[in-house]
Amino acid sequence: MLYELINWLNQLYNPPGFGAFDFITTRTAFAAATALIISLLIGKKIIEWLERMQLREVIRDDIGLDAHLKKGKTPTMGGVIIILATVIPALLWMRMDSIYTWMIVFVMLVLGGVGFIDDYIKVVKKDKSGLHGWFKIAGQITVGLIIGALLYWWPAFQEFNTLSTVPFLKNVNIDYAFLGETLGWLIYIPVVIFVITAVSNAVNLTDGLDGLATGTTAIAGVILGIFAYVSGRVDFSNFLDIMYLPGSGELTIFAASLVGACLGFLWYNTHPAQVFMGDTGSLAIGGALGALALMIHKELLLPIICGIFFVETLSVIIQTSYFKYTKWRYGKGRRVFLMTPIHHHFEKKGWPESKIVVRFWIIAVLLGIISLLTLKLR
Repeated sequence: MLYELINWLNQLYNPPGFGAFDFITTRTAFAAATALIISLLIGKKIIEWLERMQLREVIRDDIGLDAHLKKGKTPTMGGVIIILATVIPALLWMRMDSIYTWMIVFVMLVLGGVGFIDDYIKVVKKDKSGLHGWFKIAGQITVGLIIGALLYWWPAFQEFNTLSTVPFLKNVNIDYAFLGETLGWLIYIPVVIFVITAVSNAVNLTDGLDGLATGTTAIAGVILGIFAYVSGRVDFSNFLDIMYLPGSGELTIFAASLVGACLGFLWYNTHPAQVFMGDTGSLAIGGALGALALMIHKELLLPIICGIFFVETLSVIIQTSYFKYTKWRYGKGRRVFLMTPIHHHFEKKGWPESKIVVRFWIIAVLLGIISLLTLKLR
């Protein structure tokens, strides 16, 4: 909205410097700064309100980690801070005539709403089970269905709607429409639903230590923002031999807003945390990361870009599957890890929380660099 106003003033009066806002890089910088400032300023106020309302984290007493019991006094539902600090700058600095703007904002708001309902049931209604799992899945499927339909049938996407870049291979794309153009949606839309659901749940699983999910999301946001920028420029995409996606550069602005919002939230969320994001934040940012990757056709890179989230989820799947198998096979369930998600395994081994978080951030940075290397190692 602010971009449209500046553009109108530039056309009407041509004031010096206003032309710079036509560049995505300028608006990206302003979006990141705006998000950071909003997150820092409103964060304190929202935390104070959450404390007054006694909206505190619900800690299971059977978790087996005594250090987590004292976190029951920490306010939760702080994901509202991230959502506001991301969506407001995105709407201010992204183009309002871009379908990308409305799709990515839609994903974040709706999944944030699903997470908010879950947190409300846990914190206000005092029901530790929260929103029934099937209702969460229904919300995620609905979002994936709508985004998948738009990405498949929207006229501007017809040339590349079912294509996705294969990492490390030059000029090789996977085409989900292998059943034919008329039936391509039967494969593509379920893929979109799976990606959005999987990433949003993965971030939710990772959000178990102070600053872990927040910092990792910021790192992934930077990488996806870079991919969005080069994919939206015909010169860079030709030079790097990647798919040219007209208009996708606008998603760089959203990614910058998400990064700025996460960094601002990290000011309050770093150990010892003054606030937790709750499902309100984790489902919203996870869904946004998944949708962002799908919109720039880089979802096959998500296991690397979001490698921490991927490993956290994989650890739970391995633990659960092995426990069920050994219980069936031997009559008693056995475990691969001391506890899952895997960050709890390292807590059980005696690692301090801050050490686990920082080391996971370092791994996330390394995975991000590997992801960027795929631009030329093809």
